[in-house]
Amino acid sequence: MFSKILIANRGEIAVRIIRACREMGIRTVAVCSEADRSALHAKIADETVCIGPAPSKDSYLNMRAILSACEITGAQAIHPGFGFLSENASFARMCQRCGVEFIGPAPEAIELLGDKARAKQTMRDAGVPVIPGSNGVVSSLAKAKAEAAKIGYPLMIKASAGGGGRGIRLVEEEAGLEAAFTAARQEALSFFGYDGVYMERFVQNPRHVEIQILADKQGNVVHLGERDCSIQRRNQKLLEESPSPAAQMDEALRQKMGEAAVTAAKAAGYSNAGTIEFLLDEKGEFYFMEMNTRIQVEHPVTEMVTGIDLIRQQILIASGEALPFEQKDIRLAGHAMECRINAENPARGFRPSPGEITSLYLPGGPGVRIDSAVYAGYTIPPYYDSMIAKLIVHAPSREEAIKKMQWALAEFLVGGVETNIDFQLNLLRDEGFQSGQFHNGYLTEEKIKELAAF
Repeated sequence: MFSKILIANRGEIAVRIIRACREMGIRTVAVCSEADRSALHAKIADETVCIGPAPSKDSYLNMRAILSACEITGAQAIHPGFGFLSENASFARMCQRCGVEFIGPAPEAIELLGDKARAKQTMRDAGVPVIPGSNGVVSSLAKAKAEAAKIGYPLMIKASAGGGGRGIRLVEEEAGLEAAFTAARQEALSFFGYDGVYMERFVQNPRHVEIQILADKQGNVVHLGERDCSIQRRNQKLLEESPSPAAQMDEALRQKMGEAAVTAAKAAGYSNAGTIEFLLDEKGEFYFMEMNTRIQVEHPVTEMVTGIDLIRQQILIASGEALPFEQKDIRLAGHAMECRINAENPARGFRPSPGEITSLYLPGGPGVRIDSAVYAGYTIPPYYDSMIAKLIVHAPSREEAIKKMQWALAEFLVGGVETNIDFQLNLLRDEGFQSGQFHNGYLTEEKIKELAAF
């Protein structure tokens, strides 16, 4: 087991990892930018190293600086959290060369699954259901037209190296293909440094349902049930829950999706924590979208319904230990829900709201959990993601979880900056959400304006 771990991240996930390490008796090293010297993760770690100026490219994405921090502190492993370098195969490979354990999958698995076109082909070969589409990257407009003729309209164009909803275009008819193809490639190049795109059939009114897996280095893989992440704005998740409230979701479908996720992980030679994302259609058919090779923002809902500490398991797996449980040992209990609390103004296009938090009151009580790195007097910097907390609740049923979340949101008070708390509260009161009858496109611009009117 490691005696010291460096956390190559910031915010609530860095704090979450530090807490898990404390429980395991592992010392921690935090890295911070100059803008984050007063951040909570920098304050509570056993050691802290400043690795550069505020911009991410000069600090949290500075691989050499992070590895240098490992060398000077004697950290034996690096936990990348999510975002930043968490899915960077080059960084994982650099860690290997420096004799530092990367707490995540091998670089080869990251490369395979990070290329969404290659990942789809791997899943297709393994028998995992995949949305009909192009075989690999579509390199020219002429090829795009030929693929579109086979796939049919409507269809999606997606960045092969994409994520976070970037490099995605919906094409409803042939007349819009050229403009969408060009725009998707340009956005992919701008955000990911690679303009490769692939095409696939557009699934009408799907739900975004993902399966959490854990895989050790001995070849054992288990799935931990599903999370429904269908409440999204512009492909960005706002609220997640487990189990899925989809009418078509029953134990048989859950088992089928779980088995497909395990097959997917084994086909990729995967180890550590990972998430296989599926589209679930109205008929109960599901299709592989992608695999996230890291811990997810929404991992707490799985922890709440399974009682399994995913960060702890990541560390144990990375140290070479086998999973301490088998699939038959996994049980889902109750219902969990997570709301992402962001410093932003929903009524003004979700404009970020950096600044000083002048006052803060956090809700509590049985079944209420908050993962956060903010405190009264903390100044939210303008350089990073606007998420300031995750509010998670757990209750015996979905109806009770919704009520608990409503009260928790009502008690959550943040002074000095604008937040999306009232927006989330309005969402919890929405009839469509309460009934569970929603899909990925439920939050239309009109619905968002309605929920932001407070």
